[in-house]
Amino acid sequence: MDEETEEKGFVIKDRRIFSEGGEGKGEQSATEESDRSSEEEKTKSSPKEKSEPGSANAQSSRVPEIDFAGFIISLYTSAAVHLGEMTDPATGKQEKNLPAAKQMIDIISLLKDKTQGNLDDNEAQLIEGLLYELRMRYVKEK
Repeated sequence: MDEETEEKGFVIKDRRIFSEGGEGKGEQSATEESDRSSEEEKTKSSPKEKSEPGSANAQSSRVPEIDFAGFIISLYTSAAVHLGEMTDPATGKQEKNLPAAKQMIDIISLLKDKTQGNLDDNEAQLIEGLLYELRMRYVKEK
């Protein structure tokens, strides 16, 4: 068959950022490939899937920044749920699970020990206060 008469069924594009010898092809080609793939993604998405500012999709895709204090407070909240002091968001019920509460308290304590000397004063006071409060509640429930 002649190449001129042969039909093109598909096109193969090499998107690797490294050559077969293991050397980089260069940042420009990787960037060009990235730009092309992002353009393809934009054209693939339908108008319904695109999220506009203020829409439900845009709001659900926003994730708040997490910091150490927020992380510790989330563990504290989980422990409070297990102690039966808060409603479990998954079940909508207040149930006690003391082994799980103890595990959460132990995790916070572990983080306190492993981050000692690396926390600022506010973070150290927060973790110390929350641990004290959770331990007192746990002893009371036990």
